Amino acid sequence: MASDRTNGDDYFAPIRRLLVGLLVLAMFGLFLLWRIDSPRVERFRAAVIDQVVPSFDWAMAPVTGLVNMLADFQSYQRIHEQNRDLRRELQQMRAWREAALQLEQENAKLLDLNNVRLDPNLTYITGVVMADSGSPFRQSVLLNVGARDGIIDGWPTMDGIGLVGRISGVGQNTSRVILLTDTSSRIPVMIQPSGQKAILAGDNTVYPPIDFLDNADVVRPGDRVVSSGDGGLFPGDLLIGQVVLGTDGRLRVRLSADYERLEFLRVLRAPQVEVITDPGTLIVPTGPALSLLPPAPDATAVEATDG
Repeated sequence: MASDRTNGDDYFAPIRRLLVGLLVLAMFGLFLLWRIDSPRVERFRAAVIDQVVPSFDWAMAPVTGLVNMLADFQSYQRIHEQNRDLRRELQQMRAWREAALQLEQENAKLLDLNNVRLDPNLTYITGVVMADSGSPFRQSVLLNVGARDGIIDGWPTMDGIGLVGRISGVGQNTSRVILLTDTSSRIPVMIQPSGQKAILAGDNTVYPPIDFLDNADVVRPGDRVVSSGDGGLFPGDLLIGQVVLGTDGRLRVRLSADYERLEFLRVLRAPQVEVITDPGTLIVPTGPALSLLPPAPDATAVEATDG
């Protein structure tokens, strides 16, 4: 077996050398032929090209396809980069759209605040809602205005449409607003057009009930509810909402203020309520009313009786 392999190598080696030599000679001859500057050789070269090159279209097809694929790949790469840039711009546009919507809502609320018709004698301070401490047991918000801005405990607050609550706790730079929905909120209201007086009592729901109504038969769902001004704490005719009939059969109020989006609140400077410093004067009458009181017993008679 080893001798056969050796004989085969000895047979094919000369043939390979011969073929390589012939190929080198042919290429050298072709080079010389193409380098000769002669009209006859030029015509010969043109004839060879005319005969050989058209028949090589099928051989150039893979090369042409490869070049086209490379061009398509470069085009796809550019398209991918453009698509990535467009996606990045789309994300930025979405962020700008959200910012624009927030600014639009904020602008609308500020316009509502400017369009509210109030008593010209009432002045106000507009504050920004800093935090919402609403819970199942308490409904309140925190404003960024306080004693330094002249805020006084008990003043009413409104959004762009209706009454929201009252100031309950004033700090130097902040103040707390108890909402109408809080369980500790009780305000006197008037129902129009019947003119019925009642108390709006918060119960930690979005539809607070109406209590102490004199005649419920004259009140209908859809009637307008405003502040009555009784007690002097709240000014009168401040819009609160509309009467609705609750699922429990009680008359409730659908509040006009947008409690879902409390961002700006208007604190009304309500007239100061007279502070009672001497409650005894309210109990003991003076003047002609003294004649209606029974005469005071004589001190000497009392001592004699005791003796």
